[in-house]
Amino acid sequence: MTRRVDLALHLVTDDRLNADALLSIVDAAVDGGVTVVQLRDKRVTAAELIRRARMLSDVIAGRVPLLIDDRVDVALAAIDAGARVDGVHLGQHDIPPTTARRVLGPDAVIGWTANTAAHLQAAHAMPDGTLDYLGVGVIRPTITKADHPPALGIEGFAERAAATPLACVAIGGVGPDDVAALRRAGAAGVAVVSAISGAADPAAAAGAFAVAARGRGSGTADGAVR
Repeated sequence: MTRRVDLALHLVTDDRLNADALLSIVDAAVDGGVTVVQLRDKRVTAAELIRRARMLSDVIAGRVPLLIDDRVDVALAAIDAGARVDGVHLGQHDIPPTTARRVLGPDAVIGWTANTAAHLQAAHAMPDGTLDYLGVGVIRPTITKADHPPALGIEGFAERAAATPLACVAIGGVGPDDVAALRRAGAAGVAVVSAISGAADPAAAAGAFAVAARGRGSGTADGAVR
């Protein structure tokens, strides 16, 4: 089954925000042009993540997909509680994407962090239809992920993107002025945290990214693009 998702602009939520600020910023950012929201918070309990997923689902109201970072269990529990959760983004130390696909089903959106050549090889070894996109980075050093791998830069990202038929989303220290170059380098989209969440006007910040992201076609992925 084909899964269509506009990968152009991901907002990865900032775990430094309280729940009220989180909802306000996400609502504004979606209005501004964010095309995917990813709930990421490694500091709260599973119960709190489920609560936030349910609240975000209400705020987003189906305008864009809502993904849960790392936690397939939280995604399932939020869905069971009535939230609209569209999938997950998984890291190298999380549940295998093949397991997540079996558990979440054919319609879920599943992304996977893949920063090295070995990660790309592992992604290519997965059955067709497992992955919808790869998160590739970091582009530049960023304070929002203290344990990030060495920065790739735009040229390094281009090498990774050229080495895989899977859609690649650039993440890590990305600003609006980087988007055009990243799209030319093969990015299906970009993912940002503080550049939107920390902005005085999140809707305007999202709008600046969205305009840049639309400068070279759509970032739509049709299922597992392999």
